[in-house]
Amino acid sequence: MSQRERILVAMSGGVDSSVAAGLLVEQGHDVVGVFMRVGNHAPENTLLPIADRHRGCCSASDAADARRVAGQLGIPFYALNFEEDFSRLIDYFADEYANARTPNPCVMCNQWLKFGKLLAYADVVGATRVATGHYARLAERDGRARLSRALDARKDQSYVLFGIPEIARGRTIFPIGDLPKSAVREHARRLGLSLHDKAESQDICFVPDRDYAEVVRARRPEAFKPGEIRHSDGRMLGRHDGLPGFTLGQRHGLRVAVGSPVYVTALDSATSTVVVGPREETESSSLSASSMIWWVSPPTAPFRAEARIRYNHVAAAALVTVLDPQRVAVEFDAAQSAVTPGQALVLYDGDDVIAGGWIDSGGPRA
Repeated sequence: MSQRERILVAMSGGVDSSVAAGLLVEQGHDVVGVFMRVGNHAPENTLLPIADRHRGCCSASDAADARRVAGQLGIPFYALNFEEDFSRLIDYFADEYANARTPNPCVMCNQWLKFGKLLAYADVVGATRVATGHYARLAERDGRARLSRALDARKDQSYVLFGIPEIARGRTIFPIGDLPKSAVREHARRLGLSLHDKAESQDICFVPDRDYAEVVRARRPEAFKPGEIRHSDGRMLGRHDGLPGFTLGQRHGLRVAVGSPVYVTALDSATSTVVVGPREETESSSLSASSMIWWVSPPTAPFRAEARIRYNHVAAAALVTVLDPQRVAVEFDAAQSAVTPGQALVLYDGDDVIAGGWIDSGGPRA
């Protein structure tokens, strides 16, 4: 990317996307900044229903920060209304919990919005590429786009980017993928950006205070069917208000006592039963996944890979069998804890992403 291009940069109001925009400006590109408005942007202390309050990467203060940075960089800036599309994302989140699955909305936001709707807007303004402040790397090898882990392994976000549509891969860039976080903050200082020391948000932006169940209750109140909490040995331990308050592997907040630590080992949506047991009962030696998205041609024979089953999971060695282009079966070398339906499975060959999809079920511990 040596010649001057018009590039659309998704600016969230954070230091990462701000530096991404700044570096592209320094490289001589014609940069256009955009902020994704996703709903009600009233101040955070306004009394609004919890499902209508947004923080993290889409709050009113973030929009103001993004606009301020665009002004400092001397680039045009637009706020785009994605409220209808974002409502679809929250519906997905609520539906998954209602079906006793644990969703990953960041993957879907990237797939539907940042590398879907934004690409369409790039066409409108004549931009050849879309850039974000994600920590990952994209390169072309053998005529095909390849997604790889970021240079800074602690900040790597390749896991949530596997769903980038194929049509968008050749037009997407990650300007900070080769930088550690410390260098990104130093670039922000050098560029004179006032948010160089802005704290990072760890929350899902539409889930204030990480109260997932309340978001589900606002969208799918019928999902809250009271039920039993039972030990895996059959003992009745207590009752609960609804399955959306639980996820596989959960230990805290169960409000039952058996004299030793217990974890959620199963969720039965048919009977609204939460099953708990010792930690070893959360482990699985295999899993099945579907809706696979490939970054290589699907292998025809079983192959070795490293498999990540959630964002903060250390990839585990496994044997992968492609059942068909949409489905895979994974056998781990060592049993993994909390293989959770609804979470993403991402397969790696070294630093390169091979494919990603959605976990349907975990097999028993061998």
